[in-house]
Amino acid sequence: MRWAWLILGVLAVLIGGVWTLQGLDVLGGSVMSGNHTFVVIGPIVAIVGLILIAFGARRRRVRSA
Repeated sequence: MRWAWLILGVLAVLIGGVWTLQGLDVLGGSVMSGNHTFVVIGPIVAIVGLILIAFGARRRRVRSA
């Protein structure tokens, strides 16, 4: 389950970065391009992704007895 948190975190960081760049109109060709709503949503998603990565990295394995 640890890897799932890490993978979700990395995906959230990447998606947040893309959304931020699209909101800033750096990446064009999308409905989101130039929409300043995604300048706010993108970093929030990226921060949530960093939290998921930290949670997955710190999570210890539970060993059954």
